[in-house]
Amino acid sequence: MAISKRSKKKFNLANAIDQTRIGPNVKEIDIKKTCDEVKKYGFRGICVNPQWVRTAKMELRDTISKVICLIDDPIGDSVHTLRVQACKTAQEDGADELDVVVSIPNIKHELWVDIFNDLSEISAIMPTKAIIGSGYLTDEEIAKVSAIVKKAGAICVKTATAKDPLEHRELKEKQFHLKIMKKAAPGLLLKASGNIKTAKDARDAIKAGADIIGTSSGVEIVGKKK
Repeated sequence: MAISKRSKKKFNLANAIDQTRIGPNVKEIDIKKTCDEVKKYGFRGICVNPQWVRTAKMELRDTISKVICLIDDPIGDSVHTLRVQACKTAQEDGADELDVVVSIPNIKHELWVDIFNDLSEISAIMPTKAIIGSGYLTDEEIAKVSAIVKKAGAICVKTATAKDPLEHRELKEKQFHLKIMKKAAPGLLLKASGNIKTAKDARDAIKAGADIIGTSSGVEIVGKKK
């Protein structure tokens, strides 16, 4: 079980950032450019759609940075067999971690056993960060599904993707969500994501309990320090 052990002496913000390059218009040149950013600034890794895992892995082959594959965005509503196959393909293509969206419909219908079984099988494939889409959920749902994520064997529970209903002005609400997640799933890593665009946004999320920051603005967040 992964446990957050943030150093009290020195915390390197760049090392906590999963630099994200997601979207329908992303091209190979964009992935290579983002990988160059990961190497230049020492980001924790790059998060990409499934079709770009091989490219990212090749670009980061001589680094310790991780290739993270986003699965079943935005609401995790694909059937279980397709989700598992997508995760296995990502593993074969060289992914180091999965960022898997939990089924938001299943949460809303309180299909807790289905959620647990789905995440258990996926988490057994490779290290999994489970995205719960906190902006869609009530506080009670956030706590319940976070506990299930831990029980299922994932390494991390993550707030959202960029398509989460909560907008930038509501980041304080997401910070509150992190506190709920931490209480419900003690010992798991926490990842904050969704419109984190500035160093202040990132630091506020970390103060609220985040261990990892998912953002497409990593260069803007840490670049001025370089």
